Amino acid sequence: MIIMIFKLTLALLFGLLIGLDRQMKQKQLGMRPSMVICIASCLLTIVSIEAFNQFGGDKHPNMDPMRLAAQIVSGVGFIGAGVILRRSNEVISGLTSAALIWSASALGVAIGAGFYKEAICGILLLIIAVNLVPSLMKLLGSERLNRYDVSLKVVVESNTRMTELIRLIQRVPNPEASSKAGSDKGEFKIRHFKIKDLDQERQRMDLILSVPKHYYLSEIYYYIKEIDHVLSVEAEQL
Repeated sequence: MIIMIFKLTLALLFGLLIGLDRQMKQKQLGMRPSMVICIASCLLTIVSIEAFNQFGGDKHPNMDPMRLAAQIVSGVGFIGAGVILRRSNEVISGLTSAALIWSASALGVAIGAGFYKEAICGILLLIIAVNLVPSLMKLLGSERLNRYDVSLKVVVESNTRMTELIRLIQRVPNPEASSKAGSDKGEFKIRHFKIKDLDQERQRMDLILSVPKHYYLSEIYYYIKEIDHVLSVEAEQL
């Protein structure tokens, strides 16, 4: 029992390390899906080993107790893939939901095989991984963990000051808030940029903007709308 808890907890910690690295680099695979996948994989491995010891081996040499369970995990993986959405060129959502659907199959396999203690420990660690750990990391961790992405479609007048316009979008919109929170915490960072010519001498910029959590979407919208040469703005929180 103690060894099983140790294995699952260590899986959570290692998944957390991978997720922190990816999230601090503004990649799609964050803390939650990394921890969920690592815990569920560890649970399935434990169940497979213990199931072979109980239902296979010398007593049943022709029996593979986890053959059907392996097909369950593969099949449910297709269901999980259905909830992953590509919302723009670089933004993917639904990874955590897909990982939880897959981990639910792992819990079902554990319960069906009679490994109740393992299933209980697994579900408790999954709840901690999804709800408690990310909040704790954002409270104590780096400023990079306290940001979110905004999709922007900005229509501008055709002009030769496009570089200056991009610099204005990345400026700190509220110097007072920035001085209280730190010079980097108010900064907007462009993660993806695309520009396209429109009719009537207009241009459209498609941007993925990484912004601090303490800014509302409406603040970002009005800040960009007031910049010179900007005709219209469409903003969406990702």
